[in-house]
Amino acid sequence: MFEGIVVGTDGSATAAQAVGHATHLAAQAGARLQIVSAYEPVPEARLRAEAQLAPTDVQWAINPREDVDATLEEAATEARALGVEVELHARQGDPADAILDVAEETGADLIVIGNKGLTGAKRFLLGSVPNKVSHHAPCSVLIIRTS
Repeated sequence: MFEGIVVGTDGSATAAQAVGHATHLAAQAGARLQIVSAYEPVPEARLRAEAQLAPTDVQWAINPREDVDATLEEAATEARALGVEVELHARQGDPADAILDVAEETGADLIVIGNKGLTGAKRFLLGSVPNKVSHHAPCSVLIIRTS
């Protein structure tokens, strides 16, 4: 049914619910799971300061997207435990654009996203990730009720 599933995460509890649903769908369908997280780079001054305080043997791990890499690895843990093939995508910029780009690049059949920000008056706010994804997706979208 599905060969490629894309899900976005920002490390929040609601995003974890969407990742959980996407993981179980991928496991049942034998689909590849693409986990996406967008980030704004850490300022160079902060990176330099953190590198100076870190032991020499771990300074290499301090980079502009260190936080997003940890978020992605955490999201992939359950999927890997279930035997799901996972690819991680850290993208600089807008979260909705990152999800849409990965879906298009990988030829995904499905995007799974949480509904946070899609209810009530919030659904009319420009920039709502679920709203933008649902209107511009190159494939089917499953919106998980997370709140």
